[in-house]
Amino acid sequence: MSLPLSGYTVVSVEQAVAAPLPTRQLADLGARVIKVERTDGGDLARGYDHFVEGTAAHFVWLNRGKESLAVDLKSDRGRAIVRRLIDDADVFVQNLAPGAADRLGLGAARLRDAHPGLIVVNLSGYGSGGPYERRKAYDMLVQAEAGLISITGTADHAVKTGIPTSDIASGMYCAQAVLAALLRRERTGEGADIEVSMFESTFEWMGYPMYSQLYTGQQPPRMGVGHVSIAPYDSYPTSDGEILIGIQSDNGWRALMTEVFSRPDLVDDPRFATNVDRVAHRAECDEVVAGLTAAFTADDLSARLARAGVPAAEIRDVGAAAGHPQLTARDRWRRIRTENAEVDALLPPATFADHEAPMRDVPALGQHTRSILSAAGLSDDEVAAACAEGVVHAPPTR
Repeated sequence: MSLPLSGYTVVSVEQAVAAPLPTRQLADLGARVIKVERTDGGDLARGYDHFVEGTAAHFVWLNRGKESLAVDLKSDRGRAIVRRLIDDADVFVQNLAPGAADRLGLGAARLRDAHPGLIVVNLSGYGSGGPYERRKAYDMLVQAEAGLISITGTADHAVKTGIPTSDIASGMYCAQAVLAALLRRERTGEGADIEVSMFESTFEWMGYPMYSQLYTGQQPPRMGVGHVSIAPYDSYPTSDGEILIGIQSDNGWRALMTEVFSRPDLVDDPRFATNVDRVAHRAECDEVVAGLTAAFTADDLSARLARAGVPAAEIRDVGAAAGHPQLTARDRWRRIRTENAEVDALLPPATFADHEAPMRDVPALGQHTRSILSAAGLSDDEVAAACAEGVVHAPPTR
């Protein structure tokens, strides 16, 4: 079977996380993705660190399966090269600073005037218009403005999430919108001008606390790993670590007390008989549960909870999660190449029964410059001249 997006071409002027994430998803689905990078260092994420055999962890995560074209968009010739590629593309994605795409002649109106069937995505921090249009919009800053940091952490300390949630949220909506636009174009021939903002994507994910605040007038409290409306629902000590337990029903409480801890006397204790009672007596409930869990190792307690059908999870560090038995049993790891070494990569979460995602390599800066320009109709002499002038960058031929 052919890959879902085989035959489609995406050109993306992208950097960091928000735009590279959706274009990597499109590449995983079979699209040809041409990543346009600066000639002087490329995507800034290339320089975040050197954790993965000399390549940045963010860059390895987000850029497999793409072709890298390093071009100077400040030059007329460089811009002409990119527009030439866009003329033959199905999708154009960019997350440049506000107004930069228009200044470079890569704004949606101009591109779609020449190519009505083109799907153009402008991914920005706060969207066009409004007082925040030109504000800096790093992930942490957007998390703060969208209220996410205010509900994350403990009662004493607000924190940002440990992953770039605002970048990821906007990237997921970007990929979803591109797929929807391609589907519509198949029916109507019509292209699309799509705008996705990190701020609005993040605030959409704030649905539960948003409605809670709007209709109670109360700021949702920071609960750590707990839950404002459910108890017991938290991290509890074991003899050798911690375990999460989340009881969402009174039947779950009964199973926890009778099948796991052999304490049927606590099932109908008036402090704990219903979830409302347990929330009202949260401190006492947590103290009782903690006293019971501490007698077990995490592995033993996890197994007992699973047999009883009680929702629970071991708190794993990242290394333990990477070696998770579920990933191993489902054979989710593959090997790909970076410019420096062969490394591990996870298959995409969406699994097609009739094919496996093409786990292709992570490109070096400008690795595909020569082949892309040649395919676009430039002669070897023209490519060499562009390299010599600094309009494009390409590694030396071997």
